Amino acid sequence: MAIREGSLNRAAGRLGITPAAVGQRIRALEDFLGTDLLLRGRSGLTPTTELQAALADLRLAFDSLQRVTECLDFQRMSEIHIVADQDWSELWLQPRLPSFQRAFPHIRFCINGAGDVPMRIGSPDLRITYGDDTGDPLYRDVLVPVTEPDNPRRLKDWDPVLQMEGMPLLHMKSHREGPDRPGWVEWFDLFGHRKTGQDRGVHYPSARIAIEAVRQSVGFLVCGLSLVLQDLADGTIVMPFPATDHLLAPHPYRLRINPSAAKRPQIERFTAWLWAEAAVTRQQIETLTQS
Repeated sequence: MAIREGSLNRAAGRLGITPAAVGQRIRALEDFLGTDLLLRGRSGLTPTTELQAALADLRLAFDSLQRVTECLDFQRMSEIHIVADQDWSELWLQPRLPSFQRAFPHIRFCINGAGDVPMRIGSPDLRITYGDDTGDPLYRDVLVPVTEPDNPRRLKDWDPVLQMEGMPLLHMKSHREGPDRPGWVEWFDLFGHRKTGQDRGVHYPSARIAIEAVRQSVGFLVCGLSLVLQDLADGTIVMPFPATDHLLAPHPYRLRINPSAAKRPQIERFTAWLWAEAAVTRQQIETLTQS
């Protein structure tokens, strides 16, 4: 996958694991074989001479394994294998999943390589992606500032125009990746409240860690509203500004179903549940952002 995609980051996105995990697996394979497999240059990853000689056979082998997996998949009919956007999986899917599992306790999951069953060879049954144009849109998120409940009181005693000037800002590293992942800089450009140090502050590797920092009163964060709906309902975090002051996510979350798995009963049950939960989330977002 690293060769196909040309980078560890893109391979990690396709596999549903971290780039560090991809690198560790490649190094382990290189150590086992006693030879380097990849060359890392400005143009991306390229195969070494040793790997190049084997690539054609490897592609045939993986294609054969894919066909065998699909042929023998009846042996694992109670399993669902999912590769999903990491933030969405950790903050949206997994908190909701127990309700599905209570209704269907016999169905087991492997999500991004972890869960009730081990990762299997071959394509996942479902992919949930952000920034990929393939698949059907589940819902489009909006991005809003959030913080812990005591912080908005400080804003009231601050500058009425530049309320956020000097306040501690939290960011996610993905905000540096470009317009597909907007954050504080884009929010301040649209709504004001701060003129300096818009990109200053701690950058966290994932939304899960950044939101935990918000709960611990470390600072203010711009993040997907759908990822914090339960926190907002529980009162562990709040929106310091009206939800009408939001950024529309450039892309929706999309669902892509492996054609070979689409008619399996457990996939049909799970995707029906997933669409229903996504509809609830869409309604919650609309209600909050229009009020």
